[in-house]
Amino acid sequence: MHIILFGPPGVGKGTQAKILSERFHIPHISTGDMLREEIRLETDLGKKAKVLMDAGNLVPDDIMIGMIRGVLTSQRCVNGIILDGFPRTVEQATALEGMMKELHITVKRVLSLEVTEEHIMERLLKRSETEHRADDTAETILKRIAIYKKSTAPVKDYFISRGMLSAINGEGPVAEVSQRMLDALQ
Repeated sequence: MHIILFGPPGVGKGTQAKILSERFHIPHISTGDMLREEIRLETDLGKKAKVLMDAGNLVPDDIMIGMIRGVLTSQRCVNGIILDGFPRTVEQATALEGMMKELHITVKRVLSLEVTEEHIMERLLKRSETEHRADDTAETILKRIAIYKKSTAPVKDYFISRGMLSAINGEGPVAEVSQRMLDALQ
């Protein structure tokens, strides 16, 4: 089963992906986690990504597309994947669709978590306190939301036009949101 989790930063994609991963026994692939690991390892990609991410900017499409191709062709994803944080642009969505066709992979569903901007700000500032993430300052959060609206929100229309997207209310207790997602996958 191949699932894409979609939505702005801070809507709970990572939390829900872990739950779905355990439920369906398929890996959760977070592009944000992949990039943070590159940063931790101080690779060339990590150094470039750190500058961009700390400023609240997106990592270029060609880098992200290459990373995802590597994941999709890996042995660990042979039974499915929960993709979190990709695609973030229409160009990435188009490239992903082409890769999926080439690899004979069908996406079961795109689940779009929907929450208010106020809720996003509250969640990310709280995460900043607990995880000490440099990319979770109020200024950077506002910039990331603006970038999401400009670059990533159009991806939602892309998936809607293909009949693949289910909008999920992402507010409320984690278990309730999880149930809404499971219902959409039925």
